[in-house]
Amino acid sequence: MKFEYISAQVIAAAIEVHRNLGPGLLESAYEECLCHEMRLRQIQYERQKHLPVTYKGKHLECGYRIDIVAGGEILLELKCVEKLLPIHEAQILTYLKLSASKQAF
Repeated sequence: MKFEYISAQVIAAAIEVHRNLGPGLLESAYEECLCHEMRLRQIQYERQKHLPVTYKGKHLECGYRIDIVAGGEILLELKCVEKLLPIHEAQILTYLKLSASKQAF
């Protein structure tokens, strides 16, 4: 599937989940429902994808996980917060950097 189509479908799925559930649930509930919605839309995805870190040539399993990778190229990091903070942006940028260097998807 093309990136534009997948991204539009992922956004539509997330809006549908939020429209049905509203705010106030745990991230895990939204993740489960979003994955169900993506299955209904026949969007391929991976949940809780390991993201290793390489330090000085050593491959380290530090426990980093990407919440969802949709369509093999769209990274979804779910947040249940009142407001996104700079640390949230830094986290997603770091995940993107790490995944690009490893071709994680």
